[in-house]
Amino acid sequence: MRVVVDLNRCQGYAQCCYAAPAHFELRGHEILFYDPAPPETARARIERAEQACPVRAISVEPAGLAEEDAP
Repeated sequence: MRVVVDLNRCQGYAQCCYAAPAHFELRGHEILFYDPAPPETARARIERAEQACPVRAISVEPAGLAEEDAP
């Protein structure tokens, strides 16, 4: 699993931090730190964070293909 956050879209609502605090951290009002490759055991929490984002800045993608290999 690969987590992608559109930092241009993120507004700092921090709902992801509440849903998956071990994988998302908001520092200050604008700096989001996140784990781009969390373990599969965290999938449910990561998907909750994705769904909780009010601006849909988070997407969860399958791991595997590198960007240069994508169609």
